[in-house]
Amino acid sequence: MTAPLLSLIIATRDRAAFLALALESLAAQDHAPPFEVIVADNGSSDATAKVVEACAGTAPYELRRVYVAEPNRAEARNAGIEAAAGAIVVFVDDDVWLPPRFVAAHANAHRARGRRAVSGPILNVTSYDERPKPSPFNYSNAFLCTCNVSIPRDALLAVSGFDARFKLYGWEDTELGLRLRRSGVRRGFAWDAFLYHIKPPRTETLDELARKATERAQMAALLLEKNPSLRIKLATGAYAANLWRARLVAPASLAPFYRRLTENARLAAPLRALARSQYLDAVYVAALRRALAEPAH
Repeated sequence: MTAPLLSLIIATRDRAAFLALALESLAAQDHAPPFEVIVADNGSSDATAKVVEACAGTAPYELRRVYVAEPNRAEARNAGIEAAAGAIVVFVDDDVWLPPRFVAAHANAHRARGRRAVSGPILNVTSYDERPKPSPFNYSNAFLCTCNVSIPRDALLAVSGFDARFKLYGWEDTELGLRLRRSGVRRGFAWDAFLYHIKPPRTETLDELARKATERAQMAALLLEKNPSLRIKLATGAYAANLWRARLVAPASLAPFYRRLTENARLAAPLRALARSQYLDAVYVAALRRALAEPAH
């Protein structure tokens, strides 16, 4: 069997239905060089293992599963990096649909000289039926976002991969990007390496978004501990002007009020969306204040 040029790593946990469709989209890749897919199973208790086993028997690419029991996406992705045989590692999420030229686009982006972290447009849609074309609004200046990025494997190993202390939601990719940048890796963006990020309303519940906001705030404190720069303070919102702004317009005491507005079906949709934004802002900043007040990690 030809050695793969790329290793696609998909970290997942208890999302077998999403994973099955992501793997299906990879079966239809066109003009792609040899590639493998590694499912980094982060302690799933659903049908994830069966999905991988079933796809492995029919997929036109090599498909493997690595298992990390403790819920920790950084650890799971590190296990995927360790198992990868490709010179280029591509990270994607489990809730994506990859157009036919996705793998080829990432491969082509690395033909240029120098080590690069190459991102592509992420098109957030509510269903698999939505297939808009990328637009200038889909451009991202992020150095590394694990929903859609490719990096030479040796560059990842040189900086020891993800920091497993980022065990909750958020910022682990930002922190890795900072170390990669310091090691000499440059940033790249490939417009044709776009994907669809599926976000059905049934999965984007208010409780789920609030949980992510809380965890993201906790991980922001860890990121600041490691990188206490103005740039990171601005990125995480941990600067005086923003904290004072939140005291005025999104204090924790108003969070229940904003939530009630969000859940009030009689309100116009734009007003509910504004209330949701204010509610999640209040949740995040309150959690950030608590995390910053705790002893160093």
